[in-house]
Amino acid sequence: MRYYLYALVVLILDQVTKWLIVNRLELNEAVSVIGEFFQITSHRNRGAAFGIMQDQRWFFIVITLVVAAGIIIYLRKSYKEGKKLLPVALCLLLGGALGNFVDRALFGEVVDFLKFRFQFNGFGSPVDYTYPIFNIADSAICIGVALIFIDSIISWRKEKRGA
Repeated sequence: MRYYLYALVVLILDQVTKWLIVNRLELNEAVSVIGEFFQITSHRNRGAAFGIMQDQRWFFIVITLVVAAGIIIYLRKSYKEGKKLLPVALCLLLGGALGNFVDRALFGEVVDFLKFRFQFNGFGSPVDYTYPIFNIADSAICIGVALIFIDSIISWRKEKRGA
């Protein structure tokens, strides 16, 4: 049950931060946090990660429902197997998926607001790269995926030692 609570915390944190952005900033307005490196900006995404597949709202809604159901089933299974890290990873995925699902279902677009820009002189040529703008739900999904990889490596090493 606590894992569902973790997913709920991610969902609430995501939705509260998005609400603050929508109600405090104009669309495309940016507030500097650390110079040009880190800004809070009001941005909307009608697609998936990195803006791909724009305006496929219903596709994303259906896919998210299927994925969320799969995560819940796998979360229950991994918990019953006594796993510790995998359920945490899955609850982060679930909370993040539901956070972006709420935006797509209610508004047809996802509110993004975390913007990072990397500028430096590297080996004689300047580098100026702006990472795609993202939100708390996206962060939870990425952390969850990273934890799944870590859990997989740990499980693989345990199996290798046992063999």
